[in-house]
Amino acid sequence: MSASIRTRAETLGLRLKARHETVATAESCTGGLIAGALTDIAGSSDWFGWGVVSYANAAKTGMLKVSPASLAAHGAVSEVVAAEMARGVQKLSGADWSVAVSGVAGPGGGTPDKPVGVVWFAIAMPFGRVDTLVRLFDGGRRAVRTQTVEVALDALLERVNATRAGQEG
Repeated sequence: MSASIRTRAETLGLRLKARHETVATAESCTGGLIAGALTDIAGSSDWFGWGVVSYANAAKTGMLKVSPASLAAHGAVSEVVAAEMARGVQKLSGADWSVAVSGVAGPGGGTPDKPVGVVWFAIAMPFGRVDTLVRLFDGGRRAVRTQTVEVALDALLERVNATRAGQEG
């Protein structure tokens, strides 16, 4: 794990622990790298308990309760599916916060509509709101996945910092 990812994970963990809040992850294109970064921090069991790798659509529908209709209409790499993944893992785990990612890490699998490097992020918050964002990253598979972890941790920390414990900011 890079020093910058470690710093992000430590900072997020300290903030969540101080607030007595927890986070869960639902990951597709990163295959558990976000959960790995979080659990690499000593004491992470105080604020992290669940990570779901839902690489296959069957995992998304079966474990995270993503709607098959959403997958059919929008595809796995979409705002709608990322949001449903975030809500699903939040409900499954009982966590206050969750982050979900779904994207095309490459080198293959890209299309004109969803090129290699596109990743959708969704952050589910304690008060019911889900924020989404999309990024298009450059580089190979490793670079796309690393940048995805960085943005996921940054997006979580930004939203946690923008709210008071248990309240919308």
